[in-house]
Amino acid sequence: MSIKEIAMHTIQELPDTVSWGKVEEKIRFVAGIQKAMRSLDKGKGLPVEDVEAMIEEWSTK
Repeated sequence: MSIKEIAMHTIQELPDTVSWGKVEEKIRFVAGIQKAMRSLDKGKGLPVEDVEAMIEEWSTK
């Protein structure tokens, strides 16, 4: 799916009464997810075990 198609689909899922701010927020959120997915596809990111260890460390502070 192209970026334009993703943006259009994202906006179409929002209610008709949505504000411009909420549209912007949703587009930025979806763009962030897409960016993260591209990074993971390139082999970048942290193993799940490392993330779980970080969460454990944060929750004990």
